Amino acid sequence: MQLYNKLSAKEREALLEEAGEDRLTLSFYAYAKIGNPELFRNHLFIAWDQMEVLGRIYVAHEGINAQLSVPAKRFNEFKDFLDGIYFLEGVRLNIAIEHDIKSFLKLKVKVRDKIVADGLNDETFDVTNKGVHVDAQKFNELISDPNTVLVDMRNHYESEIGHFQGAITPDVDTFRDSLPIIEEDLKEHKEDKNLVMYCTGGIRCEKASAYYKHRGFKNVYQLEGGIIEYTRQVQSKKLENKFIGKNFVFDHRRAERISEDVIAHCHQCGKPCDTHVNCANEACHLLFIQCEECAEKMNNCCSDNCKEIAALPYEEQKALRKGKGASNKIFKKGRSEVLRFKQ
Repeated sequence: MQLYNKLSAKEREALLEEAGEDRLTLSFYAYAKIGNPELFRNHLFIAWDQMEVLGRIYVAHEGINAQLSVPAKRFNEFKDFLDGIYFLEGVRLNIAIEHDIKSFLKLKVKVRDKIVADGLNDETFDVTNKGVHVDAQKFNELISDPNTVLVDMRNHYESEIGHFQGAITPDVDTFRDSLPIIEEDLKEHKEDKNLVMYCTGGIRCEKASAYYKHRGFKNVYQLEGGIIEYTRQVQSKKLENKFIGKNFVFDHRRAERISEDVIAHCHQCGKPCDTHVNCANEACHLLFIQCEECAEKMNNCCSDNCKEIAALPYEEQKALRKGKGASNKIFKKGRSEVLRFKQ
């Protein structure tokens, strides 16, 4: 029984390019009680591997969080499979605005303690007592109301390249960091303001809305389907788009352009730019914003030191990494003293 990837990312990339077949990038999540996450994980891997589905999926006792690339010709088969699972029947699929056949290069289905690392003790509050879900039209109406506080539930490197006009964008590295900060900043408005939240696809707001209701916020709303679904509805219903810039996504595309506005800057020279890259020095791999000119000048690296290391033969680079743990910069996305123009 195969429960792992047989092909490397490079081998898979070559096969996808050779096939040249359309693929759909999509995501979904569902909170549900899963008795045996390991067994469920294996069931998903076997079925999706046969369908040539690729992606990153987290399974836990509390549910599933999935980001996937599905062959377009097998989408109906994939959907039928989901509908055959009682808590996934009719689940909303957030279809990407922009598709790339190489958005994912492996199928990874992992068992986790939680499907989103929120740091919350779910036993202390009712996680099903969620905020009011609103569609794009209602969302636009709410955020135009002066009695509304709009909060971005994403991390700093996500909101830096794109966010809704007028949104509070906490300068945080993780979702769990944002929860107490937002509560403290808005504690005077628990009863007299509308708390409206949004994130990429909706999953972070699902838990956050229940938590804030538990903490005493009276009027809590969340954008259903997140930025991905909002953009789809704006386009299909010809609504006013209130999102500026790019929507950060967690696959090889890194972002989808929602508006033509470029609101971020190259972290190395300060020029308007909203292209995220990873440092070419594998021992660093820092995620940061880099323009084409700096990419050429710095050989796709974040610093002169990394540039020197990346220029060494691969075996020498490998020897330098030997015995060392992963750099903290990998987990502190976009934060480094070498980035002069990081806001």
